[in-house]
Amino acid sequence: MNDQSKPYSDYTVLSGDSRKGAISKTFMASVFTWMFVALGVSAIMAYAFASNETLMGYLRGENGMTTLGLVVMFAPLVFVFLMSLGYNRLSAPAMTGVFLLYAVVNGISFSFILQAYTAGSVIGCFASASAMFGIMAIMGYTTNQDLTNFGRIMMMGVIGIVIAMIINMFLGSERMDYIISIIGVAVFTGLTAYDVQKLKYIGMGIEQEGLPAVDVKKASVFGALNLYLDFIMIFMFLLRLFGGRRD
Repeated sequence: MNDQSKPYSDYTVLSGDSRKGAISKTFMASVFTWMFVALGVSAIMAYAFASNETLMGYLRGENGMTTLGLVVMFAPLVFVFLMSLGYNRLSAPAMTGVFLLYAVVNGISFSFILQAYTAGSVIGCFASASAMFGIMAIMGYTTNQDLTNFGRIMMMGVIGIVIAMIINMFLGSERMDYIISIIGVAVFTGLTAYDVQKLKYIGMGIEQEGLPAVDVKKASVFGALNLYLDFIMIFMFLLRLFGGRRD
């Protein structure tokens, strides 16, 4: 890793018999810890707002979405771009703070989902997403097959999904929405394996070259962001496919 300050997604996958020791495993453990912390924060905030009419009143009024509600809906995109584009400038504490704040705001936006779908379907889709994510994470970590080209194909799939969703905003086709959701589940499930493998090799690279603790912390938080997004997108697309809406 010649540039120690760039996001992990810019690193080249290492090859050969790189040893997987304590530092590499500690890095991976840190990534998953931050991911689970973010998911926990989002879940708590989603439940808190969905179950409290006073809090929901700040997001949705008699005439529809409030200004705060609109901000909450679109702010998560801003946080993702901030962490991605500002990686080199943000300190490790700042990166961590932005990530946790993103989890909070994202969780608040999920309160709309909890009110739109039945509790049983939300729990079922969450469990399914957890199982799919877990299986692909294990596969990505244990496989000896280089997933770099596979990951590029998945990223092209993400671009295609975004374009298709924008087009369908005008078409309003339920069939197209169904197809997009199926492809979305497949793409982000595949990306999970790719991202986990890439993180594994970065951990091995950290062990070989030795990075400052601050850079390791930033890399682990940024890696957690990517896995968090993979999981959330799997969950969201499963809800679009199988979620039961409230009457």
